[in-house]
Amino acid sequence: MTRRFITFEGIDGAGKSTHIGRLAERLRGRGANVVVTREPGGTELAEQLRELVLHRSMDPLTETLLVFAARRDHLQRVIEPALARGDTVLCDRFTDATFAYQGGGRGFPLDVLGTLEGWVQGALQPDLTLWFDLDPAAAAARRAAARAADRFESEDTAFFARVRTGYLARMAAAPARFARIDSSGPRDEVERQVDAALEARGW
Repeated sequence: MTRRFITFEGIDGAGKSTHIGRLAERLRGRGANVVVTREPGGTELAEQLRELVLHRSMDPLTETLLVFAARRDHLQRVIEPALARGDTVLCDRFTDATFAYQGGGRGFPLDVLGTLEGWVQGALQPDLTLWFDLDPAAAAARRAAARAADRFESEDTAFFARVRTGYLARMAAAPARFARIDSSGPRDEVERQVDAALEARGW
């Protein structure tokens, strides 16, 4: 298994971060060179921008521009070189999250997001997007039990319902790229769904 770009998406508390590590271990066991990274983040500059986005008050336009600036640096320094080497890249969130959070959650214009997407990443899209879908109320309960909330995690369930709608719209626009993972069940069952999504693509 070489040169795969797989993204993990979902609202905060859906469990994607748990399963990205599990999948990385399984793929490495099959002999793949795996790069695990995240957005916003993945480079020194992008991690600094992540801190601003998560913890500083700002308007939706500023937030969106910072997210795409972080993505540009991340693509140039980590994702594109890894793919050029033939590695498998597992990324905790990518552009679908921007359409879901800034577009769906914040109500930022989708046409502007589409323009920025084209400028920053050109035609590059993930080979597979695993969308960990979970009811916003259930996700909120998980977050409350796990950690202190950042700017996004402190939003109400109505915000996360809009984010979920944003993910649904992205999946509807690119159904062949998406695999919906029902993350409401036990971890082993969620893991089986992840494995099935890869097996369905012959990976």
